[in-house]
Amino acid sequence: MANFITKNIPNTITCCNLISGCIATSFAFVNRPELALLWIIIGAVFDFFDGMSARLLGVSSPIGKELDSLADDITFGVAPATMVFAELAVMDYPATLEPLRQYLPYFAYIMAAFSALRLAKFNLDTRQATSFIGLPTPANALFWGSLIVGARDLLEASPYNVFIVMAMVLLTSYILIAEIPMFALKFKNWGWKGNEVKYIFIITCIPLIAFFQLSAFAIIIAWYVILSVCVNKTAKKTAPANDPKA
Repeated sequence: MANFITKNIPNTITCCNLISGCIATSFAFVNRPELALLWIIIGAVFDFFDGMSARLLGVSSPIGKELDSLADDITFGVAPATMVFAELAVMDYPATLEPLRQYLPYFAYIMAAFSALRLAKFNLDTRQATSFIGLPTPANALFWGSLIVGARDLLEASPYNVFIVMAMVLLTSYILIAEIPMFALKFKNWGWKGNEVKYIFIITCIPLIAFFQLSAFAIIIAWYVILSVCVNKTAKKTAPANDPKA
């Protein structure tokens, strides 16, 4: 009995992540983005602990891996896409687009599809053991959630912002699956050497949070992508000419 309970603890936590994503989606549909974001964050906490518990208990399984991807696509793909859907439904549109108002919000679900594709790639990509290739889905969900909650007035300030939001959906969908190496905030030691980029990122995030508060997380995710691209380009320039990774 004890072994049965132990074996199912990680999957139970994963299911809590999935349920959190469903709740977040339901709040997004009724245009309560602040509660949707809260449940996305709760789902992220469950997502962190399901993998940790599986490793600690030594009960990782193929079913757990597949279930984790399903839960992540709901919480970090469908839920933020629904937040964008709800926002596109209430934004002002230019007169030329007004006849398409009932259709254009569904454009947001492109992001949910690309989130699923990113998760499928992650499961098969052995290069992502200590870092990421493409933007992680929780980071993308946090970007959109904090943007909609923290900068809603700005998004709704002009009818032409609908074009910006749709363009950003396409851009973030691409970054999810792009072959762009991105650093992970995993520390093998606490020294400065080898962790320079991580410490620089953390230090620069502190004033952003203090100044921009909730909307800061959208800026932080954008800064994370930009910093990752810069680090990758610098690494390619400094790599030996005969290095196959250069």
